[in-house]
Amino acid sequence: MTLQVKDLEVSVPEEDIVRGVSLEVKPGEIHAIMGPNGSGKSTLCKSLMGNPEYNIDGGQILVDGEDVTDEETHERAQEGLFLGFQYPAEVSGIRVSEFLKEAVDAQREERGEDPMPQSEFNELLREKLDLLDMEEDYARRYLNEGFSGGEKKRNEILQMAVLDPKYAILDEIDSGLDIDALQVVAKGINALADNDRGILMITHYQRILDHVEPDHVHVMVDGKIVESGGPELAHKLEDEGYEWAKELA
Repeated sequence: MTLQVKDLEVSVPEEDIVRGVSLEVKPGEIHAIMGPNGSGKSTLCKSLMGNPEYNIDGGQILVDGEDVTDEETHERAQEGLFLGFQYPAEVSGIRVSEFLKEAVDAQREERGEDPMPQSEFNELLREKLDLLDMEEDYARRYLNEGFSGGEKKRNEILQMAVLDPKYAILDEIDSGLDIDALQVVAKGINALADNDRGILMITHYQRILDHVEPDHVHVMVDGKIVESGGPELAHKLEDEGYEWAKELA
């Protein structure tokens, strides 16, 4: 039971971005990948979810032993992967609750199940809103339309709560947040971190790790993981910057 990335190589035309990344995320673990701009962190996230803009040139992605390297995004989601976006899209005319109901029913359809009865879904949604200290009015708003940066990121965490993935990949979930919004988002992550779910967080800064303590920290530079360790590694980066890590690339 692990999310395994083995010697993954990812490119776009005329540029190699991810160069031989390997890591393993077990249920119950929180991993943080840190690195400077342009190090390939977000590309790694998008590649794990099957973004067609990126070419996987080598390596494997395995979810609980199932090779999903060549699968489509929705197939990877069905295997238990979830991606929280750095820049969530705004969708006018579609309410948060409607979007989540469609997503839940799509999951059930992939498993050969009937759509979730509306009353059962409403109960599920209320439960997750309560867990994340979110008002019910939130679910009646159009998807991310007029949302603040913090509200958009909280919506990503709400989606994670409702869809209940085995492995959640959070791409710079802390970017653009003030300290109050950061604490709210971190509280939501902590509420969903349990022994059944592995979390892979991408971040530039140590500040969110003051609120969500990782089990493992990986430093990514020039498309490679150059150093791995515990929470103390994040503090080293905060104190010393990335220059020492760049020398390892």
